[in-house]
Parts: sequence; structure tokens; C-alpha cells
Amino acid sequence: MVRNSQWQDDYWLLLMQIYLKKPVGVKPVYNRNMVELSLELHIAPEALNVRMQQLAHLNTPRIERIWQTYSGKPQRLARAVKLLREMKGFGSANEFYEGVEVQETFEKDFRPLPEDERLTPVMLIILLDLYFQLTPITMVKDTPEIQETARLLKLRPEEIVEILTIYQHCDPYLNRSDVVFSPLFLPCQQIWQRYGNQEPTVVEAHARELKEFFVS
Repeated sequence: MVRNSQWQDDYWLLLMQIYLKKPVGVKPVYNRNMVELSLELHIAPEALNVRMQQLAHLNTPRIERIWQTYSGKPQRLARAVKLLREMKGFGSANEFYEGVEVQETFEKDFRPLPEDERLTPVMLIILLDLYFQLTPITMVKDTPEIQETARLLKLRPEEIVEILTIYQHCDPYLNRSDVVFSPLFLPCQQIWQRYGNQEPTVVEAHARELKEFFVS
């Protein structure tokens, strides 16, 4: 059985709580709160962002009623959200979804890699963008861009250099003849296959959005 991930009206309460967090307003697609809610609901961040824009514009009478009921009463909203999470099984997902198959798509990008739990595919996407910004000779720990990215992702510069070196082995234009022995080669290669043959601006735009997850 595949879990039904269709939108439910109750979810407006969850979105409203995030919308009202300071600064009040529509949050970026990959805002950490938005992503965490996406992972709970198994609804892609982009879809939640569309819903939040509908909330901001009070697009339907249903949204207007919810807004009038809760927008000026944060404690009332918090109680309603708490009750909703308890009723829906949030916070006890293992029990709630026991025996239910959940088909994950975007979620996998935010899950830790089996090869290294400090890393996620999202982080590898950001590092691929960094790879396209540098040249092999600048892929060293003292390069400012590498140090800045290390602070953002809470990694050591040496770890980033290691991943950039793996990307060099994925890059057909470098045609490196030496062999890299790293458990991270396969996940890096998978990210390269998704983005490596596209224009660098594609991964650049996506990485720029994904960085919001690490600063929010």
C-alpha cells in the first residue's frame, strides 16, 4: 500500500504556523522549516511553497476562515497544530506508518548518505556547484570559497576538497587516469549524472535555493 500524499485542508494550520514565523511572510522553497514539513507530509517543498502563496493571498473562503480564526491568536494556533500532529501520528511516524509503504522521491536528497552520515545528496549538489566555480588548482583547503562553503555546511575544508577531487574523477573533460578509492564515489557519480551534462547555471540556480536550508 502506498501512502496517499494528497493535500488535506488540515495542513493549512501547519503552513500558517511557518508563515507567521518572523519575518512573517512566504518562506523560501528550501527554508528549513518548510523542508522539515515536506518530509513529514511527503509533499515536495515546491508544492508547499505554492500552497503558502495561496495562503498569503487568501485565495479561497476556506483559507480566509482559517486565517480569521488563527492568524491573530498564536497560542490557539499552536494548540490546534499540536492536536493535529497528535491525531495524524506526527512525532510517532514509525508506529503510524507501520506496514505502509512510503514512496520517497525528493526526501532522499535530504537523508544522510549510507556511505557517510555527515553528508546528504543536497550537500553534494551544493558542492558540485562549487566544483564548477573553481579550477583543479584552486581546489585546496585554503581557497576562500571552500572555507566559506565549509562553514555553511559545517564540514571541514579537507572534507570538501576530498569531494571536489572525486568530482574531478567524474568529469570526462579532465580524463583523469588515476583511480579514486572512496565510498563517496558512487553518490558523487549519481549527482554528476543528474547535473553534470547540463549547463552549470542549472545546478547553480538549484544550489542557490538549497543553501537556504543551511542558513534558515
